[in-house]
Amino acid sequence: MTELAAVKAALRTQAVETPSWAYGNSGTRFKVFAQAGVPRDPFEKLDDAAKVHEFTGVAPTVALHIPWDKVEDYAALAVHAEKRGVRIGAINSNTFQDDDYKLGSICHPDATVRRKAVDHLLECVDIMDATGSRDLKLWFADGTNYPGQDDIRSRQDRLAEGLAEVYERLGEGQRMLLEYKLFEPAFYTTDVPDWGTAYAHCLKLGEKAQVVVDTGHHAPGTNIEFIVATLLREGKLGGFDFNSRFYADDDLMVGAADPFQLFRIMYEVVRGGGFTSDVAFMLDQCHNIEAKIPAIIRSVMNVQEATAKALLVDDAALAAAQASGNVLEANAVLMDAYNTDVRPLLREVREESGLDPEPLKAYRASGWGERVVAERVGGQQAGWGA
Repeated sequence: MTELAAVKAALRTQAVETPSWAYGNSGTRFKVFAQAGVPRDPFEKLDDAAKVHEFTGVAPTVALHIPWDKVEDYAALAVHAEKRGVRIGAINSNTFQDDDYKLGSICHPDATVRRKAVDHLLECVDIMDATGSRDLKLWFADGTNYPGQDDIRSRQDRLAEGLAEVYERLGEGQRMLLEYKLFEPAFYTTDVPDWGTAYAHCLKLGEKAQVVVDTGHHAPGTNIEFIVATLLREGKLGGFDFNSRFYADDDLMVGAADPFQLFRIMYEVVRGGGFTSDVAFMLDQCHNIEAKIPAIIRSVMNVQEATAKALLVDDAALAAAQASGNVLEANAVLMDAYNTDVRPLLREVREESGLDPEPLKAYRASGWGERVVAERVGGQQAGWGA
């Protein structure tokens, strides 16, 4: 197999999971902007997600968020997904929107609130069983705003205890993916603020617990690719929440703010074997002012482009330059790959896979956007109430 054929083959195996909530209305803390044709329930979200997969060919799974995607019959939801050509992906828990969680969820000082939070996580595992989902994704808003508000060490003990109970409930082939976030909504201490804290808890829990890297959850200047390389080296990188940020957790389209960073991350993924392992490539985005489905298609394409460039890095030339201490040449090898226009290559890959080479144009020509605007009249649009 030629080098180019190998790159094409690798690209055809790529899968990017889209988030159900990205198909609904979203916004800032000031305003949620409604759009015509937005899904009104999880079934319609899956219908839209299926269109993304139809035109990209690499978005076969859809992450759910509970209770935003709560239904009476999760098995029926999974069947609906399969009929549309997609599957249910990660189940995301929600322990941050109830009034009871003002002081935390599984780290809360009140045992009654902790019990409520853990029971919700166990419910999410039940949903995994019903839908065939592999991954339980956990993000906690838990933390404190003021020194002395609560005992930092005790909160870590509560966190470990709650995670351990949920971990024991996981079935064969299921995983717990623990996400971290520097700050927000807690501003003094955050109970899972960084990859080291998440890694420490996952290491203690066992092989089924791994870390999720949300690309928007870091301080300015953080070297995310170092974190990715380290977690891959330790076998603890479970997945990504891909998005972009200019200031904080902006949840913009992946690759929009810093496409070079996305390339660097994907190079470490390729270099560390994450591209052919169980690392989940998930989007976590909120499309506030742009059309939902085209934005998600664009995001998937951005991931594909960064991946293609990462696969084109001349590993032999890079290793030789590094071994000889040729700093400029080593950097040039990476920059040559990054500066390659991979769009013609990806168009070829799509055509060879029986897809339209231009996913966005194909989607617009399909008339799906106009159809859902006409059909989805009445009812309550899906979204989150920020």
